Amino acid sequence: MHQIDPEMKACMDACHECHVTCLHMAMNHCLEAGGRHAEPQHMKIMADCAQICAVAIDFMARKSEHHRHICRECAEICRACASSCEGLDGMEDCVAACRKCADACDKMAA
Repeated sequence: MHQIDPEMKACMDACHECHVTCLHMAMNHCLEAGGRHAEPQHMKIMADCAQICAVAIDFMARKSEHHRHICRECAEICRACASSCEGLDGMEDCVAACRKCADACDKMAA
């Protein structure tokens, strides 16, 4: 059985947590809260973040030679999502998940 590198596994876990958190918050909390929470630009960055996290997981699981630049892009999008979520009520979990994922992806991209 091939072992997944522990640092890569940690990154995949952080990506998974971010993916689920962003999707859940966008489709539930943000839509229900309305106002600034439901603005198109905010909803789009949350969807982008969830999607790039899922893509990054796939690339790492396959040990794709392209995983480094996918992870670099993922870190950038996660930071943009964290910025968009900052200052909106009840979005602390999302900000934290995005930041943790961005930091983990930076390590993978290095």
